[in-house]
Amino acid sequence: MRGIVGGKAIERGGASTSQMGRFETELLSTNDNLATLANLSGVWIDAVHRRKPLKFIVLDMDSSVSPTHGGQEGTAYIGHFGCSCYHPLFVFNQFGDLERCALHPGNVHSAHGWHDVLEPVVTGYRGKQLRRFFRGDAAFALPDIYEFLEAEGFRYAIRLPANTILQGNIAHLLKRPVGRPPKELRRYYANFSYRAASWAKARRVVAKVEWHPGELHPRIGFIVTNLARPAERVVVFYNQRGTAEQHIKEGKHAIRWTRLSCRKFADNAVRLQLHALAYNLGNFLRTLALPEAVEHWSLTSLRDKLIKIGGKIVRHGRFVTFQMAEVAIPRDLFADILRRIAWLRPKPCPA
Repeated sequence: MRGIVGGKAIERGGASTSQMGRFETELLSTNDNLATLANLSGVWIDAVHRRKPLKFIVLDMDSSVSPTHGGQEGTAYIGHFGCSCYHPLFVFNQFGDLERCALHPGNVHSAHGWHDVLEPVVTGYRGKQLRRFFRGDAAFALPDIYEFLEAEGFRYAIRLPANTILQGNIAHLLKRPVGRPPKELRRYYANFSYRAASWAKARRVVAKVEWHPGELHPRIGFIVTNLARPAERVVVFYNQRGTAEQHIKEGKHAIRWTRLSCRKFADNAVRLQLHALAYNLGNFLRTLALPEAVEHWSLTSLRDKLIKIGGKIVRHGRFVTFQMAEVAIPRDLFADILRRIAWLRPKPCPA
């Protein structure tokens, strides 16, 4: 049996599955093949959007940790995570689709290589009549990112690390309320213009101050933004960034994309891209083919109840019956899912 990887023919006869897997991974780890893999998720997402046109796009960028358990190239011990690891970077959209990802060594900053990951995604939406938004945590509070997003017409909300100047602008909100401590949560918002020494211009900063019962000091958060909406709505918009962390958890638990056990760094980068494609296939199934009754399913539930469900094939003289346990997927629900998948297939061209 022969296959083609990166334009090269490979023979499968006589080789074990693990040997062939390593060989194919090495072929895919060439620069051209790895770049094609990294672009493939965006190609698939564009095809999905052609079927379901968008009015706006929200991009969430976040880094994560992929623990390592050997002498893999690029691994490093990070005290913050308490383990030896890689430090991959991800960009998701509001539907949970993984727009792009990249594997980075364990000893780099969370925003390392942000431009190489974000710029191809932004380029894909350039020129489209969409409202475009971006969210990121404090690791992405960099003037280069602000300027890039502003030049591309993106509205953004990015967490800003606190400092004495920022806190000085909301000093009136940091004084303890007079009288008995309140028994309910008290929340205050503020707006002001701020220019850090490394910024080319002043930008809007939104502050949130929360006084929690039983706590001596308030909880403070700052967000740098170019959104024009009220401060409270800016905070609500930013807080939805937590969905990206949930998507990363799903990738870890349902797809197992932290299993990067190859010795070479490039080979592990290939494995991450293959896991990203598997994640997107599962997410497309969830967002495009699941009926309303089960659209809340996680990828783990989707895998265990639909993809990996046990079945039995009963052969008869004239037909074959495929039997499934209805306790996991009711008959009508399964039939509805199959109809939705069939609807997604391209329509045959007329003769």
